[in-house]
Amino acid sequence: MLEIAVIYLVAAFVAVPVAKRLGLGSVLGYLLAGILIGPNLLGLVGDQTSVMHFAEFGVVMMLFLVGLELQPARLWKLRHSIIGLGGLQVLATTAIIFALCFYIFTFAWQTALAIGLMLALSSTAIVLQTLTEKGWIKQDAGQNAFSVLLFQDIAVIPILALLPILAFQDLSSVASSSNSLIAHLPVYAQVTISLAVIAAIILAGKYISSPLFRYIAETRLREIFTIAALLLVISIALIMEKIGLSPALGTFLAGVVLAESEFRHELEVDIEPFKGLLLGLFFITVGASIDFPLLLDKITIVTFAVVALIAIKALVLYVLAHFFNMKGSQKILFTLALAQGGEFAFVLLSLTSDLLITSPEQTKLITLIVAISMLCAPLLLIIYEKSLARDSSTVPDFDSTKEIEATKNVIIAGYGRFGQIIGRLLTAQGYHLSILDHSPSQIDLLRRFGSKVFYGDAARQDLLEAAGAKEAEMLVIAVDEPDKTLDIIKLAQKHYPHLKIIARAIDRRHAYQIMQLGVTNFKRETFDSAVNLGIEALVLLGNEQAESDRAGKLFTEHDLESMNILAHKWGDDKSYGVAVKQRTEDLKQVLQNDKIEQNKLNTCHNKIK
Repeated sequence: MLEIAVIYLVAAFVAVPVAKRLGLGSVLGYLLAGILIGPNLLGLVGDQTSVMHFAEFGVVMMLFLVGLELQPARLWKLRHSIIGLGGLQVLATTAIIFALCFYIFTFAWQTALAIGLMLALSSTAIVLQTLTEKGWIKQDAGQNAFSVLLFQDIAVIPILALLPILAFQDLSSVASSSNSLIAHLPVYAQVTISLAVIAAIILAGKYISSPLFRYIAETRLREIFTIAALLLVISIALIMEKIGLSPALGTFLAGVVLAESEFRHELEVDIEPFKGLLLGLFFITVGASIDFPLLLDKITIVTFAVVALIAIKALVLYVLAHFFNMKGSQKILFTLALAQGGEFAFVLLSLTSDLLITSPEQTKLITLIVAISMLCAPLLLIIYEKSLARDSSTVPDFDSTKEIEATKNVIIAGYGRFGQIIGRLLTAQGYHLSILDHSPSQIDLLRRFGSKVFYGDAARQDLLEAAGAKEAEMLVIAVDEPDKTLDIIKLAQKHYPHLKIIARAIDRRHAYQIMQLGVTNFKRETFDSAVNLGIEALVLLGNEQAESDRAGKLFTEHDLESMNILAHKWGDDKSYGVAVKQRTEDLKQVLQNDKIEQNKLNTCHNKIK
C-alpha cells in the first residue's frame, strides 16, 4: 500500500509542475500522470477502481468548499440559471443522445435512456478546478457553469432512483444490494425521511454548529478543529449516502448553511488541503483507468463517440448560452467548459452494469469515452485561453474620431478608480473634460451611470488629437498599464509639447521610468494613502497627533528626495542597493533627530511656562 502511495505522489510531483509550466494546468497534469503510471503504459499500478471511489470524496469536499463561498441569498439569486439553464441542458442533451442510441444504434430504450442521462452530466471536479485555477469562476460563464453543475449534482438523485425501474432484472434484488438503509420502504416514506434529514442538516448548521465550533476553538488545539471539520463533512456525506442521496449535494448544502458562520474561514483553511490531495488522486485514477488496448481495438468507434459527445453537448450549451443572453467570449467559455462527460457517469455505470441495463462491453466502452472526454476538457479550455489571448492582440473597434468630443481644458486617459477621482474634482471646479478609456466593460459601466466617456486608446495619435490635444491645457494619464503610460507620454511630448502632463505611477519602478522621460508631476497610486494610514497607526500606538503628522510629513519629504537621488542609479543594481541602504539609514536619523529636537523645544517651552 505504501508503494502505491509513493508512486502516486512521485507521479504527481513530476507531472503537475511540468504541465503547469507548459501552460496545460494542474488537472491535465494529474490526468497525464495517471496515464503514465497506469496498467497500460509503465504498469506501476493495476486496477484502481477502489482508489477512484475513495478519491471521489475530493469532489464531495470541493462542493462543501463551494457551498462555503455561497451565502443563501446569493444561491437564491442563481435559482433561475440553476433550474432553467441546468434543467434544459440535462433534458436537451439526454433527448439527443437517447435518440441517437435508440434510433441509429438500435439500443433498447432503457439502455439508450440510461446512456443519455449519464452522458448529459459534466465533470464538476475538472470544470470547477480549472475555472478557479484560471480565475474564470467569478465571470458570467463561470457562474452559469456552476449553476448547471449544481443542477446536475441534484439530478443524480432522481437518476439513481430511476435506473432500478429501467432494470432488466427483479427489483427485489436491487433493493437488497442497495447501500441505502431506506430502499426497502415505500416511496413516500423515502421522500419524507430524505426531507427530514435535509432539514436536520440545515437546522444543525444554523443553530448547533456555531456553539460547537466555538467550544472547540476555546481548546486552542488546531488539530482538534481540523478533526471536527473533517468529521462534519464525512458524517454528512455518510448520512446522505445511507438514505440514497448524493453525498456531494449534502455537503454542498451544509457549506451553504455555514457560509454565514463566524468559523467559515477556519473550515475553509482546514478542508482545502484534503480537498486538493483527494482531487489530485481522483484525476490520477481517471487517467490510469483509460483502457488503451480497448482504445486501440475500437479506435474509430471511440474517436467518433468522443467527438460526437463533445459536439452534441457543445451545441446544446451554445444554444442555451444564446437564449440566456451570454455575450461573446463568455458564451464560448460556458460551452467549452461543460462539453465533456463527468465523474458521476462512473458511479451510474457501476449501477447500470449491476442492473444489466448496460452490457459489460458497453460499460467498458462508455467508461473509456467518458474518461477520454474528461482528458479533452482541459485541452478545450487551453484552446479557448490561447484564442482569447490572440483576439485581445487585435485592434479594438474604438469610437471614431468624429464621435469623440474635443476639449480645450483637460484630457483624461484612463477613467477607472484613479482617474474618476481626478475627474470629479476637476469637473466640480468647472473644467471641461474629454475622457478616453480603452476598457469596453468600464465604458459600459460608466455610460450606464450617465458619464460621458469615449472608447479609445490615448496612445493612438488620431484619437488623442480628436480629444483636443492640439488646444487642451493638460493631459492626465491615469491608465493602469505602466507601458501604456510611457507610450502616451512619449506621444504627447513628441506631437503636443505644450501639454502639461500629470501621470499615475503604478509603483516605484514605474515612477523612475516616468522621471526618465522628464515628467515631474506624478503620483504613485498607493503612496499617499499608505502614508496617511501609517500616521493613523502612530496615533493608535499612543503618539500625539501633531507628532504623527510631522513624522508623516518628514517621511514624505525624505521619500521624494530619495526618488530624485535614486532615479539616476536605477538600472545599476549594485550602486542602487547601496544607495537604498544609505537612504534608509538617513531616514531613521532624520526622524530620530527631529524627535530629539522636538523634545528639546517642549522642555524649553515648559521652562518658560
